[in-house]
Amino acid sequence: MSLYRHVFSPLRIGGVEIPNRIVRTAHATRLSGKYVNDDLIAYHLARAKGGAGLSIIESTSVHPSSTFSLSAAEDDAIAPMRRMVDAIAPTGMKLFTQLWHGGYTDPAADGGLPWAVTALPGRYSIAPPIPMTTDQIGELVEFYGKAAARMQEAGLNGVEVLAGAGYLFSQFFSPVLNQRQDQYGGSFDNRIRALQEALRAIRAATSPGFALGVRLGGSTDARILTAEDVNAIALRLQAEGLVDFVNITHGDYYFHVERYAGMDRPVGYQLPVSDRIGQGVTVPRIIVGRYATLDDAEQALKEGHADMINIVRGMIADPMLVVKAREGRGTEVRPCISCNQGCIGGVFTGRMRCAVNPVVGDEARLSEDDIVPTQHPRKVLVVGGGVAGMEAARTARLMGHDVTLVEATSDLGGLLNVAKHLPKLHLIGDIAIWLEAEIYRLGVKVQLATYVEADEVLAENPDVVIIATGSQPTEVQEFRQTADPATQLRIAPGARVLTSLDLSMAGAGAWGKTALVFDDIGHYEAIGCCEALIDSGAEVTYVTRHLMFAPAVEGTGRTQAALQRFHKAGRFRIVTQSALASIDKGSAEVRSLYGETAETVPADTVVLVGYRQSQNDIWESLRGRVPQLHIVGDALSARDIQPAIREGHLAARAIN
Repeated sequence: MSLYRHVFSPLRIGGVEIPNRIVRTAHATRLSGKYVNDDLIAYHLARAKGGAGLSIIESTSVHPSSTFSLSAAEDDAIAPMRRMVDAIAPTGMKLFTQLWHGGYTDPAADGGLPWAVTALPGRYSIAPPIPMTTDQIGELVEFYGKAAARMQEAGLNGVEVLAGAGYLFSQFFSPVLNQRQDQYGGSFDNRIRALQEALRAIRAATSPGFALGVRLGGSTDARILTAEDVNAIALRLQAEGLVDFVNITHGDYYFHVERYAGMDRPVGYQLPVSDRIGQGVTVPRIIVGRYATLDDAEQALKEGHADMINIVRGMIADPMLVVKAREGRGTEVRPCISCNQGCIGGVFTGRMRCAVNPVVGDEARLSEDDIVPTQHPRKVLVVGGGVAGMEAARTARLMGHDVTLVEATSDLGGLLNVAKHLPKLHLIGDIAIWLEAEIYRLGVKVQLATYVEADEVLAENPDVVIIATGSQPTEVQEFRQTADPATQLRIAPGARVLTSLDLSMAGAGAWGKTALVFDDIGHYEAIGCCEALIDSGAEVTYVTRHLMFAPAVEGTGRTQAALQRFHKAGRFRIVTQSALASIDKGSAEVRSLYGETAETVPADTVVLVGYRQSQNDIWESLRGRVPQLHIVGDALSARDIQPAIREGHLAARAIN
């Protein structure tokens, strides 16, 4: 306890006693529909058991003119929310939710245009929104009060009004976005009027002990909204007694990854801005910034940057993070690798997951708390020691089985041992390190530098075999382009052509003045290759069959951050919907997928990023010859760590 003295100090927010300083701020999950359901309850309950002091559930719409996730705009929201409150109450974690209206960012409940401050479209809008009349603003203010009253009736301890991150109220705040000519536009006082009215309505509709706060933040474009203006707003709200806490963030849809940066940014990356916004704020302050350990949280608290620290992604990766750290089991905490792939990316593609925790979103069915070691252990042999194989071995061992893992090379980790050497990908190796430590801690028998054939597997007489033998890159001379499979790519003698694996293994090097990366996949692999070449001093051309740059990770926001770095370097160009016609010494011929004319692109080095070949011959040889046979990860289909880990987990859970 003394190690984390600040973290485990209780805190009062309004009339609510928070048991510790770790908060999970509001984050969309897409685990439910309009109202709370069993999946959402199970997700939050797991983190409540894991020791979080406070959770702010997620964006909860107050009015049908803009919707995204949950809704508090109707009385029907009360009973489902009460179910969550009742489930979590025994854990001691306090519960708020975030009252939300997107303005121009999200559509109305009927799919129509949202209400907004003006007719100005948002960064990702497809049409201008409906500018609100003063009567409609009055209606919206009233709905904020009613929504808060419903949440109090449901048993929540408080609410937060989202007034940052580019949503409705921050659109009101901006002298650029707010071009109204009435009492809600123009002067600073006018631009903050709508928020003040909403907060007053909430105060009037709820009891004095019900906590009320705001989430505030500036724009990544200071011309739109400065940190100093946001600080002035916070101080004005505080002076009027309208808020019991201020949750500080930074960023909006003009560079949205700033709100949830990936592994390319350091822990605490928002401190320079949050310190400015929080200056003079005396009510409890919450900050964010890629915090994922209690050590980092303790340091930020000790230095006075905040009164509570947000750990969302860290507790997605490991719900028991706080409990494990408090009990001195920090090395058992499954690490968040800040890839944003399952969490942020999952929300944008339909449902939140986690790249490293395969249970996320399925806690109601797959919680590891429900695993009871079997009374009839099976002899399980896992072939392959990448993340899929290690997760399968770990889970099978938790279930009480007798597990042996064999790995052909001298190290566990598979291709992550190579990928982690690409720029800005260092954290990806942490999950392999954790899995390795866990399988040894749990008692999995590991045999390294052990290549096995089918007959050797059968000689062990296993009950269950899980094949996780991974994949290997296609040889350069055999490379086929997905969008042009009938053409054999011509490569001239003397041309320097590498696979992404070759580049990763080579490390820092001199690759010439110009380089070309051909991306057939659309994942982060090509981004890492581009960055390695740019770092070496090369001018890089990125060519892809896809409609855009690295589309498979666009939802994570990490493409934005990478493009910002690349264009600042001034040596980067993107060519989409194209194919390679040929590769020559010092250049490559690139043509549109829809034309015949080719362009000569200077390229002293060409890197081919293509789909790898699954290594599954042993699975073919074992089919029908062992009682239970599973194939997982890249051995099944070459992809990335998220499906690999999930398939390894599910294979182990399926053992009879």
